[in-house]
Amino acid sequence: VVRQLRTSPNNKYEAILRAAIKVFARRGFFSSTVADIARHAGVADGTVYLYFKNKDDILVSIFNHIMDEVLQSIHREIAPLGDPIAKLRRIVARHLEGLGNDRDLAVVFQVELRHSTKFMEQFSATKVAEYLELIRTLIEDAQKLGKVRKEIDARVASKVLFGALDEMTTNWMLSKRKYSLASTAEPIFEIFLSGISNKEMEA
Repeated sequence: VVRQLRTSPNNKYEAILRAAIKVFARRGFFSSTVADIARHAGVADGTVYLYFKNKDDILVSIFNHIMDEVLQSIHREIAPLGDPIAKLRRIVARHLEGLGNDRDLAVVFQVELRHSTKFMEQFSATKVAEYLELIRTLIEDAQKLGKVRKEIDARVASKVLFGALDEMTTNWMLSKRKYSLASTAEPIFEIFLSGISNKEMEA
């Protein structure tokens, strides 16, 4: 689960980020102002500029800050798991649990970030690259154990899995039907796994 950003007055940086998530999710990135964020964070406008250059910088910082925390948490959670397939399964569950437990964050990640030219220009240099690299490495580890077909391109497969998670999150966020995003983790992973598994190994 994505750890909730602290809103302690002793940590104004995280308080500003948490306020920005709420403001961007509910008002939209373009309709929001730094003054809106400052007001929700309970700080002066000038305080925001001590930590961030502008509104775009706040948006990109939300993504990188959350992703940094998620990656650290994932590494801790999968470390005790020996099987790379089990590690991949946990990553899928973790991804959907985190966004499913914070709708405002999901809106920012799935919608508002994509409206930022600055973010899209820097996309490949963000923490997404590290996230995809982790998934790719685990797929390659599974290939070495004969659990995934050798001819599968691990780099492409990692993007396919990430794309599936991304799409399911967007569908959940936009759906009028109320359901748990986390409940889709296992079906998604099973479909992905059936596509890359070494059937001879399973026989």
